[in-house]
Amino acid sequence: MVRMTVRVRGRVQMVGYRMFAELAADRIAGISGTVQNLPDGSSVEVIAEGPRESLEEFLDELKIGPAHALVREVELKWGVASGEFARFETIT
Repeated sequence: MVRMTVRVRGRVQMVGYRMFAELAADRIAGISGTVQNLPDGSSVEVIAEGPRESLEEFLDELKIGPAHALVREVELKWGVASGEFARFETIT
């Protein structure tokens, strides 16, 4: 189990990006964590834990985003999983 922290920048707020991330995480086995809009108005933070292979698949989805999103930049940090998340959810 590993942890990835991803900051996605671009047109990713007000386009259903958080719901997209939550649905993608639910489709991929073994992912837990959170997604939230950041106060800058143009980025989203995803913290996810799970098997590295599953997280890499999830990351591929995050780089695309939903139909109305425009992902301009993805910043990724890998770390050690903490086990603090029971499931994947949106923070509002």
